[in-house]
Amino acid sequence: MRHCLLCELQNVASLLDCRQVLVTNRKQQGLLPLTFTTRETKTEFSLTISTFDLRSLAPGKVVYNVGLCICLYDITKLEDSYIFPGDGASHTKVHFRFVVFHPFLEEILVGKIKYCSQEGVHVTMGFFDDILIPPESLQQPAKFDEAEQVWLWEYETDEGAHDLYMDQGEEIRFRVTDEVFVDTSPTGPAAAASDNAAQPGQSTSASAEESTEKKEAPYTLIGTICEPGLGLLSWWNN
Repeated sequence: MRHCLLCELQNVASLLDCRQVLVTNRKQQGLLPLTFTTRETKTEFSLTISTFDLRSLAPGKVVYNVGLCICLYDITKLEDSYIFPGDGASHTKVHFRFVVFHPFLEEILVGKIKYCSQEGVHVTMGFFDDILIPPESLQQPAKFDEAEQVWLWEYETDEGAHDLYMDQGEEIRFRVTDEVFVDTSPTGPAAAASDNAAQPGQSTSASAEESTEKKEAPYTLIGTICEPGLGLLSWWNN
């Protein structure tokens, strides 16, 4: 039974897409140890994916103050299986590790521009989209083109200023300067009711709109390109 359980758990790793994992030499910082108790009801005691709660292990889940879970890395331990009174299923505690995306501050990363807004340049890594380079952290002097909806660097030369646009899809090199974790855990009924309670003279529809606008990303990286060598790769390749 233990051999079948281990084989099936290892098959889970092959189902999770690990092609875009950022590989570094900081293995201890990039692996998150977790435990999970499986419950198997079949007579042959072979773990199936339907009984393994992938909803809590799926890539894309952010662990508060830890980082973004990418995929299953390995299974470190299988404890003894138990059958409890009144329940014919087998219960086994599994110890495993998850690959976590959590770059350290001052680390240099390369991503692609997802889009630009008044807030700054929004960057994606392909598997992680919540990266912001604010206007004050762009190469200066910088200007936002309202018509094109892009930021541009007014690069000064002996022949005058040249506008270098930060177009969508361009590869960009940036340095991580800060990180923001937001606890997005569900609130209790009492807290939700108090937060959404309408004040005197305030409509309930307005409070509902505000509640939708309060949704924030659980994990955000703040970056900068206001240094030589940072910014669009095409700037420095040419």
